[in-house]
Amino acid sequence: MQLGFVGLGKMGGNMVHRISRDSDHEVVAFDLSADAVKQAEGYGAKAVGSLDELVTELEAPRAVWIMVPAGEATQRTVDELGELLDPGDTIVDGGNSKWTDDTQRAEALAKRGIDYLDVGTSGGVWGIDVGYCMMVGGAEEAVGRLSSVLDVLAPAASDEHGSGWAYFGPAGAGHYVKMVHNGIEYGLMQAYAEGFDVLDKSEFDIDKAKVAHLWMQGSVVRSWLCELAARAFEVEGNGLAQLDAYTADSGEGRWTIEDAMDKDVPTPVMTAALNARLYSRQNGEFTHKMLSALRNQFGGHEMKSRAEQALPS
Repeated sequence: MQLGFVGLGKMGGNMVHRISRDSDHEVVAFDLSADAVKQAEGYGAKAVGSLDELVTELEAPRAVWIMVPAGEATQRTVDELGELLDPGDTIVDGGNSKWTDDTQRAEALAKRGIDYLDVGTSGGVWGIDVGYCMMVGGAEEAVGRLSSVLDVLAPAASDEHGSGWAYFGPAGAGHYVKMVHNGIEYGLMQAYAEGFDVLDKSEFDIDKAKVAHLWMQGSVVRSWLCELAARAFEVEGNGLAQLDAYTADSGEGRWTIEDAMDKDVPTPVMTAALNARLYSRQNGEFTHKMLSALRNQFGGHEMKSRAEQALPS
């Protein structure tokens, strides 16, 4: 089949590469970056210079997969495609949109006879080799038409539960499952980070890459994140000395916590993990100053000024 593809960043470009390399599907690719489009063309995709040209190159019924930043960029792309496509065509959002946005988009596009799928996609830069885990929501009939593309992008079936993609229900369901996936990821990452911090502060000179590799051998905490931890220590060094502590978030952790609160579901691990990321950006500096000031006021406890902290030991 033909597939239009909009957004050729790290994940999008690799997805186009995997589809072109591992199947007979024809990809028509567009990105605002001319270099990204040229690279996709090198993978075998047909390059175009606009959304209008992309739609023109596709035969009906068309399917266009979007991999652009969530929020305004995605909404703008969906709106423009909605004006260009015809009834029976399909728009797929494979980015990290909020599930409530999916519901609104699906309703608006349905009035034009256009199907909308939300595909929560996990796999990062490794997906080109191992495949992508995809959580799908939207019009079930449209999912059937796109299943051959999903099969190519997903890892091969490893057990009786099927391949690396699954359908979860109407529009929004796919991104909802992906949102919770990322909330869990926050907690797992934070637990690993804190554990290795304890190892780093121990009196023993512990090779942390060696620890991570060992834990991958039958340990109850073995995981892909543990494998990536080993790789990080090997690449960046045992002390991660060249890295900045700043840790960003793309929104899904926040949305998971917000929705959990609406449903009275306690999420102490996810919430603590998100707070740790906020602190990593020095957003808690005033908080810690206030704690120091209050301890001094009620108990006369020592406070340190910036000048004192800068003095050599």
